[in-house]
Amino acid sequence: MIKINDKRRLEKYILNHRINEIFDNDIKCFMELFYFKRNEYICKEGEDVPYLFFFVEGKVKIYITMSNGKSLLICFYDDFRIIGDMEMMSVKPATNNVQAIQDTYCIGISMETARKYLLNDVKFLRFMCGSLGDKLDKCSNNCSINLLYPLENRLASYILATGQKLNCNGKSVIKINENLKEISELLGTSYRHLIRTFNILIEKGGIIKNNGGYEVADEEILKKLSADLYK
Repeated sequence: MIKINDKRRLEKYILNHRINEIFDNDIKCFMELFYFKRNEYICKEGEDVPYLFFFVEGKVKIYITMSNGKSLLICFYDDFRIIGDMEMMSVKPATNNVQAIQDTYCIGISMETARKYLLNDVKFLRFMCGSLGDKLDKCSNNCSINLLYPLENRLASYILATGQKLNCNGKSVIKINENLKEISELLGTSYRHLIRTFNILIEKGGIIKNNGGYEVADEEILKKLSADLYK
């Protein structure tokens, strides 16, 4: 996490997402801008969350680690979201892992300041209730995908949601650079079954194996397979 001392960029995010409009009072003076590089954690399960974050650019995945050490995907964020709202209310450590899958920017307000000024801010609390309802809807959608779709469909959806878009010799390429064992855990399957499913997607022309990794060969094939996308 790197603090970015760029007032113009901070102001741009505040205006673009109309952040000041969700508070009864102007608390801009307490806002700070932070940068998280790809794969960095914004918060980790079991650790204190030092800031109430407003996610303003990038993409993150949210997942939970079970008592048996395995992980399960909950959802993704790629639009304006609050991170740390439950921790602000409950004064407890983070219950989920929030990890950047692209370079990400968040506006932060220290938890101490957030609890002091926002717990009695009716306008903000109403906004937060709507935000929590939307998060619940996302979780419900993704749980349904995990339960009702074969791995082939879920993997296609996951690749589209997390693939890293790169420019290779003027051509846009989507690469899958994550650890395959971690992907198998997040999707609730075995490593062997995941590899078999990658091979099925190769046979169907959706992806190719390249330099020891995978990249998307035909995005449309994956979109057709993914049906209901992870959100």
